[in-house]
Amino acid sequence: MAEYLAVLIFMAVGIGLILFTFFFARLIRPHNPYPAKVQNYECAEKPVGDSWIRFNNRFYIFALMFVVFDVEAIFLFPWAVAFGQLGLFALVEMIIFILILLFGLYYAWKKGVLKWV
Repeated sequence: MAEYLAVLIFMAVGIGLILFTFFFARLIRPHNPYPAKVQNYECAEKPVGDSWIRFNNRFYIFALMFVVFDVEAIFLFPWAVAFGQLGLFALVEMIIFILILLFGLYYAWKKGVLKWV
């Protein structure tokens, strides 16, 4: 039970520090809202229309696919550097990894996600 008590104490101290930081920041911060300060900011231009508009899900999926293939490049670089020491098993693993990602790309392409309309 002592291990659980230590975890509970650490959690309580962590949550307490976070709450104290928020409370203390609220006490010392200046609070002077005025219309220009609370207005939405976008590229130094005055906003036109409402800020709560619906975007097409295609933009999010396109961005997520970019992140996936960016992460693939991050995994490929260290593998390529240490390829000589890893052997045939690592080659097979990387081929499987790339095939899974290519299957995902093919699936997204067939679904029409990559069409920028």
